[in-house]
Formats: sequence, structure tokens, C-alpha cells
Amino acid sequence: MAIVIFSSELQKLTGEEQTRVDAEVFKDIVTEISNQYSALEHDELMKMAVAIDGEIIHTPFLEKVAATSEVHFLYRISGG
Repeated sequence: MAIVIFSSELQKLTGEEQTRVDAEVFKDIVTEISNQYSALEHDELMKMAVAIDGEIIHTPFLEKVAATSEVHFLYRISGG
């Protein structure tokens, strides 16, 4: 099961530092997380930056996730 690690901001909403999710693609992780934590909305998670196994993925929707993967949700930073 993939490990989802929550940022300090997301920990305020989940009450946990991390969780495990049984999924093969990123979109299934988002669905599972939004079902498990009512404070995390599916659409908001989809707007966040995502790092899978240390690599930031710009279009992660169908990105494959291994059982040993670490997934991080990060707030996007806009430049000016």
C-alpha cells in the first residue's frame, strides 16, 4: 500500500501525519483520501502539486503508484 504523507497544513485537517492507501494510480489515491477524510475535498486535492517517490509530477491523474510509493500533496506556489 502506498504511503501518503500529509504536509503540516493538511495534518490540521486529517489529524494524522500519514496514511496508507491501496491504489494503483494517483486518481484512486485522491478518491480514497477524500472518502477517508471529509475535510479534504477531491477537487482541492486535484489542484495541489504532487510528488511521487520524490519527483514532482505536473499531470499526475493517471500516474501509476507502486505499493512502496510515497505520495506527498503540496500547495502550489505561484510566481510573479
